[in-house]
Amino acid sequence: MATGRRITRDDIMDMESYAKLRAEERARINALKQDRRLEVGPFATFYFENFDTMRHQIHEMLFVERGGEAQLADELNAYNPLVPQGRELVATLMFEIEDAARRDRELRRLGFVERTVTLAIDGEEVKAVAEGDVERTKPDGARTSSVHFLHFPLTDAQAARFKTPGAKVVLAINHENYGHAATMPERVRAALAGDLA
Repeated sequence: MATGRRITRDDIMDMESYAKLRAEERARINALKQDRRLEVGPFATFYFENFDTMRHQIHEMLFVERGGEAQLADELNAYNPLVPQGRELVATLMFEIEDAARRDRELRRLGFVERTVTLAIDGEEVKAVAEGDVERTKPDGARTSSVHFLHFPLTDAQAARFKTPGAKVVLAINHENYGHAATMPERVRAALAGDLA
């Protein structure tokens, strides 16, 4: 993994080459993601992104949509902001509810949930900062998206503590209608420590 490096055109395979390696690449990324996810409460999952996960996402978008070079610039612009830059963790928060009616009902109760997410490192809280690409909650708060992109900017001291084996890390959603927290398993903390320069 390349901490703090942006994905460029040179990092992207042509689709013929990618097609030959796709099954192997998908298996590798799925294995990588096992130690980069954390469930918080009954239906929220955080997927922590890095250079490799975002490079894979770009390959998948290009492979599925077949937009070629014309599409590539858009994908780089969309996914590069989700590559951690050495002093942050970046996560995709997904509210995973299969039943459409229940999903709609729950998302209507979670307006501005993105403003309530925290990461505590040995008790010191870091407030999540939502990616500013698109407003994920309607202006009146009446409904939020099932997908949010969040940054956790860390100070040097917080990053050092996070990287310390055995550090207690708690990820929480403190919304009035979804108050849940989860302690990060050591295997996840160790994997994410590699995102920090």
